[in-house]
Amino acid sequence: MSDMITADLVDLDLAATTKEAAARSLAERMVRLGRVTDLDGFLADVAAREAQMPTGLDGGIGIPHCRSEHVTEPTLALGRSSRGIDFGAPDGPADLIFLIAAPAGADDAHLTILSSLARHLMDEAFTGALRSATDAGEVAALLRGDEPAPPAPAGGAGETPGSEDRRTPFRIVAVTSCPTGIAHTYMAAESLEKAAEAAGVELTVETQGSAGFTRIAPELIAAADAVIFAHDVPVRDKERFAGKPTVDIGVKAGINRPAELIAEVRGKAERGEVTAQARRTAPVDAAGEPGEGYGTKLRKWLMSGVSYMVPFVAAGGLLIALGFALGGYEISDAKSVAEHFVWADHTSWAALLFQVGGLAFSFLVPVLAGYIAYGMADRPGLVPGFVGGAIALTINAGFLGGLIAGLLAGATVMAIQRLKVPKPLRGIMPVVVIPLLSSIVVGFLMFLVVGKPIAELQKALTDWLSSLSGANAVILGVVLGLMMCFDLGGPLNKVAYTFAVGGLANPNDGSLKVMAAVMAAGMVPPLAMALATVVRGRLFTRTERENGKAAWVLGASFITEGAIPFAAADPLRVIPAAMAGGAVTGGLSMAFECTLRAPHGGIFVVPLIGNPFLYLVAIVAGTVVSAGVVILLKGARKQQPEQALATADEEPKVLAAA
Repeated sequence: MSDMITADLVDLDLAATTKEAAARSLAERMVRLGRVTDLDGFLADVAAREAQMPTGLDGGIGIPHCRSEHVTEPTLALGRSSRGIDFGAPDGPADLIFLIAAPAGADDAHLTILSSLARHLMDEAFTGALRSATDAGEVAALLRGDEPAPPAPAGGAGETPGSEDRRTPFRIVAVTSCPTGIAHTYMAAESLEKAAEAAGVELTVETQGSAGFTRIAPELIAAADAVIFAHDVPVRDKERFAGKPTVDIGVKAGINRPAELIAEVRGKAERGEVTAQARRTAPVDAAGEPGEGYGTKLRKWLMSGVSYMVPFVAAGGLLIALGFALGGYEISDAKSVAEHFVWADHTSWAALLFQVGGLAFSFLVPVLAGYIAYGMADRPGLVPGFVGGAIALTINAGFLGGLIAGLLAGATVMAIQRLKVPKPLRGIMPVVVIPLLSSIVVGFLMFLVVGKPIAELQKALTDWLSSLSGANAVILGVVLGLMMCFDLGGPLNKVAYTFAVGGLANPNDGSLKVMAAVMAAGMVPPLAMALATVVRGRLFTRTERENGKAAWVLGASFITEGAIPFAAADPLRVIPAAMAGGAVTGGLSMAFECTLRAPHGGIFVVPLIGNPFLYLVAIVAGTVVSAGVVILLKGARKQQPEQALATADEEPKVLAAA
């Protein structure tokens, strides 16, 4: 930290009376030392951060801070005010003002040091030494760690009588984060740790800051009694903590009221209040778990792209299908509605739907590539990913080209990020250098190296789908049906669905048949479980029969996960039954030559399906087969759920009579 602060960056008699003036006064010192290149631009970034949330803290501390492209290297400046300056802290003005300036592309080591400073600011002995110092050099030395701060008074936090005697302490896991991830994140962690020590609580904190973060070990989360989220930005991978008593609050509460938060979450634990199980919503958040193999990471990167692509496919596909339904297939040759649109003519409305849907579809491959790269390298991967995806469209490399372009873009950015660059360039790395170099590399590779072979492979796949007929088509439908129903929304299900959606990028008769077969098979498991609970309700528990009512709607809506509660309770009977029905439906859909342009919608898009009556026949057939198999397998059990419940109810009576 020796290069972050010097005596020239310390003002022991700060004359400013407002936070804006204080920030300007300290920033001017940074400008004189060449640490800030544009004073007004930097102050605008500071003000923007201040507008998100006041940076005043209890104890007379103000920490205006930001990341800015106008900062050449991480820098810290301190001003000491005799009158105090209002930074929005609940307990009044601040007399110690720390201005923290970090480049937009600050490296992890410097951000870790700044984070360490943020923790020290929660130490009263440390801040007391800063207030009593008489020399700017002495203050700079204290902040650099060259001189140790006076020790904390005896009898402080952590010496609660009897706390060491507890054999099974109350365990809490916590996550702290703030918009810039430099100061509040780590101060909240320090504050919570001190309060936990004073309360005799075992606390583990995950600080999701700018320097990255290390996930709390799964075994610690599993053993925890409660969870605290102190954050002002979304918690990454939040579903890890589901099912536990939780306090979810802003990061400043973690700094100012840690003891109250600990008491509150302990109260929730005593009352048995827990959060619901959550589903993952952002695949990129989970990329790169410690110990994961390359295959697992690759799957997550690809699913990241697919998850962002699906809404474009759904919206575009449905609009195109509606356009065809309203205006016929000749609507694809209609003039642009920007040039010709008749309000009272239904064909004009059909053309509007078709053309808007076509534009939405045109984003499919660039979005896929961009968000695969995003899953690998975060935001720096977006530009080369989108560029690579656009090139894939230009050279007719299609869906496969988008996959490869996304992987190339992510790998290129990750390689550039590992390079050591001079300090003056760090501030422009994420906004200029990385997008420029990675786009050049990806463009070169896609246009001149891998693009043509991928385009040939894409053409071969398209031709194969177009030629599918007879037994080959039925076999493919059976295989896709088995995949859709094997893990009920899991990785294999997603592979089959992604294969079908990818065909819509270059739609032909074969790819539309595949999409129809995949959706039909995916509807079967929930519908079959719902039917089985009606036909043979005694084979299912009361809870399963209630789930069966919801499964009708979920299955009709093409939400395969509606069968998961049944599979979780009895996987050896439910999953084989679901696969049998899915195989029947997939094979029949292909045999009936049903087609589908919409990638989602379930029974609600049947009017947009080719051969809709036979399509429904395929779904009904698979549902009946699956329901029949699960009833047969469950009926072979020696004891049925209702009998088991009755036995359980009778046991207490027998024991009481004895």
